[in-house]
Amino acid sequence: MEILTLRTLAAIAAIAVIVAVLWDAFETIVLPRRVMRRYRFARAFFKATWMPWSWVARRLSAKRRERWLSFYGPLSLIALLATWATAIMFAYALLHFGLHDRVSTAYNPGFSTYLYLSGTTLFTLGLGDVVPTEASGRALVVLEAGMGFGFLALVIGYFPVVYQAFSRREAQITLLDARAGSPPTATELLRRNMDQDGTEISDVLREWERWAAELMESHLSYPVLCYFRSQHDNESWLSALTAILDSCAFVIGSMEGRARRQAELTFAMARHAVVDLAQTFSTPPRSLAEDRLPTPEFKRLSNTLCSMSIAVKKGTEVEQRVRELREMYEPYVTALSELLQMPMPAWRREDRPDNWQTSAWGKISGGSALAEDLRQDEHL
Repeated sequence: MEILTLRTLAAIAAIAVIVAVLWDAFETIVLPRRVMRRYRFARAFFKATWMPWSWVARRLSAKRRERWLSFYGPLSLIALLATWATAIMFAYALLHFGLHDRVSTAYNPGFSTYLYLSGTTLFTLGLGDVVPTEASGRALVVLEAGMGFGFLALVIGYFPVVYQAFSRREAQITLLDARAGSPPTATELLRRNMDQDGTEISDVLREWERWAAELMESHLSYPVLCYFRSQHDNESWLSALTAILDSCAFVIGSMEGRARRQAELTFAMARHAVVDLAQTFSTPPRSLAEDRLPTPEFKRLSNTLCSMSIAVKKGTEVEQRVRELREMYEPYVTALSELLQMPMPAWRREDRPDNWQTSAWGKISGGSALAEDLRQDEHL
């Protein structure tokens, strides 16, 4: 009686595991929208694996840290799929055990025999050395084999979708190199793309409004993309998004006209993206340790644009308005930055060349002169 009860519980547990894994895979791969349910296997998996991975990264040098972190996204994706497959294999073995299915090799097979049967069936090996001899066992084999084919099809279709979304994201980030520096900053973005009537900066911000919308759609559907690092160590999707938000906040608070209207639209979309992504990772907003744009830096940025004959409003009220806008997104960006170990960009550019001005053999000859010519051409 006790053995019968144990086998019954094993069968019930196996069915529950199979249903849970299939539902989790459906929500992660097939369902094209975010899932806010708190208890999910995929969410627990990424949290459990990211914590030790990031702990190791914090103890490495900057160069090794980025290389180490760049491995996590692709590896975690493969590991999650492998974990799902392993869970299904064990669950079907447990179901065979619970139903006490007879097989061709032994009258009273053990769990290891059922596990072998389940593994060869799920991965559709079809060796034929261990086969069930009863109707219930044969039905389970057919069901698991079909599930194995379906799982393989999902994996084949899942990887291209993820990497296409990653490629679209990175193409736009790469374009930001010449427009906003490396890493991107709001000061450089405004200085290199601002003209007197605001046409050029409006066009740039319009492109990034669409980019922010695509980022939110793809990264909410496939949160693993947030762990994928950019091609260059000094670039990331989070730093690019922050630089755009910084630029929009300054334009909204201190300018009028066409540029301000587009900045408001881009700001709304970019802020929506960063807040929703922070909610997906359950990272509450955090205060900054120090002000990213103190008063001297704010005045310097205003004076830089004024020297280019750009109409910029000044004063304490303007600075306070920009600060209020910054408070709408900086706490969420800070939380994501600490979680993902993606540094937030400064407002002012560091004294270093852009990525396009360098190579593996050093800085290119004439790069500074060409960069200055490009910036001057933008304001003709």
